[in-house]
Amino acid sequence: MRSLVFFSIFLMAAGAAAPAFAADGLNGATLGAVWALPFAGILLSIALFPLMAPHLWEHHQGKIAAVWAGLVIVPLALTHGIGLTLETLAHTLLLEYLPFILLLLALFTAAGGILISGNIHGSPATNTLMLTIGAVLASFIGTTGASMVMIRPMIRANDNRRHNAHVFVFFIFIVSNLGGALTPLGDPPLFLGFLKGVDFFWTTTHLAAEAAFAGAIVLAVFYLFDRWMYRHETALPDPTPDKRIRVSGLVNLALIGVVIVAILISASWKPGVAFRVFGVEVEWQNLLRDLVFVGVALASLKLTRSEHRAANGFSWGPIVEVAKLFAGIFVAMVPVLAMLRAGTSGAFAPLVALVTNPDGTPNNAAYFWLSGGLSSFLDNAPTYLVFFELAGGDAQTLMTKGALTLAAISCGAVFMGANSYIGNAPNFMVYAIARSAGVKMPSFFGYMVWSGAILIPTFILVTFVFFR
Repeated sequence: MRSLVFFSIFLMAAGAAAPAFAADGLNGATLGAVWALPFAGILLSIALFPLMAPHLWEHHQGKIAAVWAGLVIVPLALTHGIGLTLETLAHTLLLEYLPFILLLLALFTAAGGILISGNIHGSPATNTLMLTIGAVLASFIGTTGASMVMIRPMIRANDNRRHNAHVFVFFIFIVSNLGGALTPLGDPPLFLGFLKGVDFFWTTTHLAAEAAFAGAIVLAVFYLFDRWMYRHETALPDPTPDKRIRVSGLVNLALIGVVIVAILISASWKPGVAFRVFGVEVEWQNLLRDLVFVGVALASLKLTRSEHRAANGFSWGPIVEVAKLFAGIFVAMVPVLAMLRAGTSGAFAPLVALVTNPDGTPNNAAYFWLSGGLSSFLDNAPTYLVFFELAGGDAQTLMTKGALTLAAISCGAVFMGANSYIGNAPNFMVYAIARSAGVKMPSFFGYMVWSGAILIPTFILVTFVFFR
């Protein structure tokens, strides 16, 4: 934890006297498709290694990510020069990766200090209410934070039911994915959009209808199915009898409020002061925002009782893993994003054709399903960036003339991360915690039978109602 914080502060503060490298930027039109191989390689590694070689992945994931990143850095330096390479990497790491990972650090730390203790009986109505509460929380403390706060109370509420795996499948659908659509805090793709210039409340106003529509359908299906299961099963002895619910660590909710305020201020306050780091301008308001993220994490550790974190099963493993992997992902994305910016002049011209109607207008249904389809099996944050750039990459244009296209990309990336265990980071975490508690969770492909039966029809309806 300390090393991550010190490294973050060093990156933000370093380079005031570093030389600025003058460069015109990486021209994606000159790059061939081979430059996308490291990006594809790291995403496939994340998708397949945990399933095919879990021991190797657990101990060497950082090294594997570093290899894929090196396969971009070294050829880029050899072909385009060290100056351009340093400036390009500094831009990616300082303006995109660092704010992204520090936000996750702040939300992860604060959410890990909120403890819901006690127990209630997991009836269909109670379960539906808990899923709804988790979905609302997800947009304010992140899908990972909400999943970690709500998963253990949900397990205790249903630990006397013989058939309860479906509860946690729907938990992944709703709390770990659909619920994160309303603010940039909710899901990493949306915060990356914020860093690219999308207004904080644009997400709330333009995705609320789609999120409410999809969420209501899935919650209704859950309630009906859970009610049927509840009526046709014999309850087991309850290992955790009903006990008054208590919420501890509420100071962390105030700290999350500080995070929100810092983000809003960074978007509206423009003092016109910037520091140059390896040729990249780091604006004062963004530097202050990132320092606030670090401060919130440290304050949460100081103000939260250690037994609350222990009861939540809190550990630094997940955030360290995310930090390592996303460092590699962000570096590997550099040439891919450059090629996408080149549009029809770049190597991804066929992909541009897929999401463009014959009259040149964007095919919003294609954006929804392509961004969502890739987000089902690859990480949804880089997938969002790929299609954001494919749609033009200009936030002001996408928020106005291209609002429906941006909504389609956002909904695809956020919603369809629920289609598989590996589509979104909290999915597998919920799976692992539920299994360790004795829940007979479905296999990788068994889970996809559930998502195919419940989510795909829901997304087809979303397409016809919002994106056709």
